[in-house]
Amino acid sequence: MTAASFPERSAPFRTATIDAVPPELRGGVAAIGNFDGVHRGHQEVLAAAQTLARDEEGPAVVLTFEPHPRTFFRPDPPVFRLTPPAERAVVLEALGLDGMVLVPFDEALAATEPDAFVDTILRDRLGVTGAVVGYNFHFGHKRRGTPDFLTARGEADGFDVAVIEPGVDAHGEPISSTRIRTALEAGSPHIAAELLGYRWLVMGAVAHGDKRGRTLGYPTANIKLDPSCELKHGVYAVRVFVDGERFDGVASFGRRPMFDDGAPLFETFLFDFSGDLYGKELRISVFEFLRPELKFDSVEALIQQMDADSAQARRHLDAATPLSDLDAALSFPR
Repeated sequence: MTAASFPERSAPFRTATIDAVPPELRGGVAAIGNFDGVHRGHQEVLAAAQTLARDEEGPAVVLTFEPHPRTFFRPDPPVFRLTPPAERAVVLEALGLDGMVLVPFDEALAATEPDAFVDTILRDRLGVTGAVVGYNFHFGHKRRGTPDFLTARGEADGFDVAVIEPGVDAHGEPISSTRIRTALEAGSPHIAAELLGYRWLVMGAVAHGDKRGRTLGYPTANIKLDPSCELKHGVYAVRVFVDGERFDGVASFGRRPMFDDGAPLFETFLFDFSGDLYGKELRISVFEFLRPELKFDSVEALIQQMDADSAQARRHLDAATPLSDLDAALSFPR
């Protein structure tokens, strides 16, 4: 599938909650799951939902849960979220889905019996004509709802159900969100990208900082990542999208041991940019880990290293090519 052949939508991508599903997201096919990361394995589930939706001439919708069920049951430590809802919506929109419906994962949902989940959420709220799930999807009280259960309910209630086998990498190993988290925690975004099928991305509004970067010749746009983020602290080659424009850059994620050793921030220097970014929403694709976060003997030594970091980032980004049609749409748009 080329970037130009992603399924066309008749209406803009919509994000809704299960209590307020708009008419244009009803009566279609629901891909159901957490989809944290929207990785290559997830994309097989989503593609199957899109195919079924086209056959039935209805919308292809993602039904997902927030917070992550594991965080609900075991809040400490929280799950490192690869794609919080805003990031997940960006990837799903690029894939050509029609919308995303969020279901609050709370005590009430955890206690819902599988039959009630199908009756209330799938039938009454979404009015599905089809449902697509992964092979290991479970739902309802004590995870009693299984793919076989959902298939049987679909046969009884008149909606199609497809169960998708696990996606595997080039070595035949199952693709999982856990493997992607491990790669990012180790400072290997290139490995994460191979499993995702696109460069991992983060989003956030630019906040005021201490403005120290200006005095160093490297003014940065600072955003706070999801508190669960376990990305390895260090310096990265990145690509930034803001107000429809694209800029290459270099970013530091960490606690700034040279200065205040404070709360983690994602600080990005945009190449060839001048202007005010405060309050603007950035989308940042993370391409390559350049080095760990370090404490230098002097400000001059820090600036010298930042010069080298910038040159290395430019070389890497100039040589980078899309990993997939999705990566082309997200990280290499024209």
